[in-house]
Amino acid sequence: MATPLAGIPIEDVNEAHCVPCAPGRLIDRDEIETLTAQLKAMADQNRLQIIHLIDQAPAGELCVCDLTVSLDLAQPTVSRHLKILTTAGLLRREQRGTWAWFSIRWDALQGLREHAFPRGVDCSPF
Repeated sequence: MATPLAGIPIEDVNEAHCVPCAPGRLIDRDEIETLTAQLKAMADQNRLQIIHLIDQAPAGELCVCDLTVSLDLAQPTVSRHLKILTTAGLLRREQRGTWAWFSIRWDALQGLREHAFPRGVDCSPF
């Protein structure tokens, strides 16, 4: 055993045991740009909380005003986060009068999972 790095043990592997293999195909350029944009959109604590709150909502949708109260953030800040998630294709926006309601685009999350983590699709249901 080699010296642990950040508490994670590293196994010594003799070069004779390493056999190169074909790692598979790369993700298509257009797909990788979409996936990167979606992952970047979700790589924020507030945006992850927004997705979580919408998922937990009984009707599967929330209004901006619901999110500002829950997150204790100003409405313009919440709107900016919602715009990023919507532009990335992760949320659906529906205008009702003066208020905007948001729901999760499950097809987009499923596509993200299928393209970024294809082996995981066979392991468990989404």
